[in-house]
Amino acid sequence: MRQSQLFTKTRKEAPADEVSKNAQLLIRAGFIHKEMAGVYTYLPLGLRVLDKINNIIRQEINAIGGQEVFLTSLQDKSVWEKTGRWSDEVVDNWFKTELKSGTELGLGFTHEEPLTALMKNHINSYKDLPQYVYQIQTKFRNEMRSKSGIMRCREFLMKDLYSFSRSEKELDDFYEKSKIAYTNIFNRCGLGDRTYITFASGGTFSKYSHEFQTVSEAGEDLIYIDKEKKLAVNKEVLNDEVLNDLGLKRKNLIEEKAIEVGNIFKQKTKFSEPLGLKFIDEDGKEKPVIMGAYGIGPGRIMGTIVELHNDDNGIIWPEEVAPFAVHLISLAREDVEVKKADEIYEKLQSQCMEVLYDDRQGVQAGKKFADGDLIGIPKRIIVSSKTLEKNSVEVKMRNQDESNLINLDNI
Repeated sequence: MRQSQLFTKTRKEAPADEVSKNAQLLIRAGFIHKEMAGVYTYLPLGLRVLDKINNIIRQEINAIGGQEVFLTSLQDKSVWEKTGRWSDEVVDNWFKTELKSGTELGLGFTHEEPLTALMKNHINSYKDLPQYVYQIQTKFRNEMRSKSGIMRCREFLMKDLYSFSRSEKELDDFYEKSKIAYTNIFNRCGLGDRTYITFASGGTFSKYSHEFQTVSEAGEDLIYIDKEKKLAVNKEVLNDEVLNDLGLKRKNLIEEKAIEVGNIFKQKTKFSEPLGLKFIDEDGKEKPVIMGAYGIGPGRIMGTIVELHNDDNGIIWPEEVAPFAVHLISLAREDVEVKKADEIYEKLQSQCMEVLYDDRQGVQAGKKFADGDLIGIPKRIIVSSKTLEKNSVEVKMRNQDESNLINLDNI
């Protein structure tokens, strides 16, 4: 991408009503545009990052047997009535609308009900199980407040994975695999060293569910961490019984604010029974399918990355999710120098390297460097008269002060 052709521009100031660090930096750097409270458009740079995160998620979920689908956002009232979750008294964040005929519809805030109903067409026997089905799809939630940038939105992407098993043991086995997959995802996104598997309420499903909480001052949750065991407990379930269950001691726990970046639940038969999702086992007996649910918000991951990886000058993207691998900044002015900078750009591209090429003419070096810091691509290559005199370029990492000269032959 030539930066001269990029239609987005950086800004000195974020909107006055934007209080979260992630939204301030992402808006200023031209990654997102705020449409209204809790609703953001992903611009070209932002979409590249979001796609990188989505692909990491896909790779790790596919590796444990996930099969991707894409369900509808428009929801049939009758399916949700079977589980009691159509009622606004039960679910208070529905967005609802209606067809011109007057038929009432909902905009999906999650997808247990429609996917469970769908799987009735594909699961009949124990031979059809287990199955692990997921999607990365837009969800809608009518949040009362939305003040955390892209970490709490009214319209957002969710990776929601659902497991369909023959037994609780089969569910438990996959549940443990999902923990490993989630850990891999957060490690690859640059959040691993501050993300903890956190014990939380299992509700009516099981004694515990598990959240993945990333320590940050921007977090809305309070968790208590045993750093030696790398485990945490959500404040909502912290009591003596839980500590005894987990072999934790209160004196060893550190209180931290954290951002919930993922969660996993054992739902068992909560949805399969009311929706009639059953299978015939080896003995010819009819049984309800055992289910689990596993959620991650890619946009929330992106916002959390920015909350953790920034400095006074802008964003510092981890390499695997950066919009580009290299920011090539040309300070060339003479035609022969500009031609050389173009050749370097083409050479890098020929090696299948993702490059943002700041080829803008008439823009001062200080502005180019400031924009580079704000955008936050991890590796920077600078072409100037001084470097070309030495048949070299200057290479610098975004999070380091020192730089190195690299000969053009070795670029």
